[in-house]
Amino acid sequence: MSLLALPTTIWYILFCFLPMFGIIIAFKDFKIHGGFLSNIFNSKWSGFKNFEFLFKSNDAWIVIRNTLGYNIVFIILGIVVPVTLALMVGQLHSRKAGKVYQTMMFLPYFLSWVVVSAVIWAFLSFDKGIANQFLADLGKDPINWYMEAKYWPYLLIFMNMWKGLGYGMVVYLATITGIDSTYYEAAVIDGASKWQQTQYITLPLMKLVIVMMFILSVGRIFYTDFGLFFQVPRDSNSLFNVTTTVDVLVYKQLKTATVGMASASAFLQSVLGCATILIANWIVRRVDPDSAMM
Repeated sequence: MSLLALPTTIWYILFCFLPMFGIIIAFKDFKIHGGFLSNIFNSKWSGFKNFEFLFKSNDAWIVIRNTLGYNIVFIILGIVVPVTLALMVGQLHSRKAGKVYQTMMFLPYFLSWVVVSAVIWAFLSFDKGIANQFLADLGKDPINWYMEAKYWPYLLIFMNMWKGLGYGMVVYLATITGIDSTYYEAAVIDGASKWQQTQYITLPLMKLVIVMMFILSVGRIFYTDFGLFFQVPRDSNSLFNVTTTVDVLVYKQLKTATVGMASASAFLQSVLGCATILIANWIVRRVDPDSAMM
């Protein structure tokens, strides 16, 4: 067992634990003027000054609001919609049809956001976009989608669900498939309807997986998908108030060579994410100890 775990242990040491040394950059006035190690040791200590820009910046409220707001919606929909679809697909009598639906829903998960952004551009381009051509056929004025911020919260939520729906659904569908069929056979003998079988057998036996997925999602509430919020809106300045999240801000800070500030943002994300996942697990343990992760 120890030998089998060795590759994974080495991978975690090289790519998860050793890079943690870079946390020190968040507390230094990091200057790029030589090798990586010499930059770290020669840069002056700055204390918590790199963290101040997140809270003193005029855009701090916008960034925090977008990050938390979108993630709360993503967490709720990321449980309700995949569970609902998994229950629906699980009720199909045709296994072939079920496989087709699973494949169709899972396919977008493998697409890069760069590819998705190109497809979205084909729909929303002002001059040749399919959406504006459709509006023109209806006799309405075209919309400059990349300049109108009011549409993008709905577009971003839809795109996130469209791309991640298949993964969540497959996880829940695997749980449904693993339920012992004798439970349903006994329920049918007792005269239980399909809804009663779902309510009293399927959902209770799915609870552990649903809670686990919820806790993991809460642990990433301070993270956002960079490709979704940067690539899909094409970094449009007109959409700044609805597309800028902490991850996008970190990237833009790196572009301006403020490495210390970007490192401070990422470090704060990690600390808050760890705190939220522990708090969520503690709450679950108090409510239902059997469903907690640890």
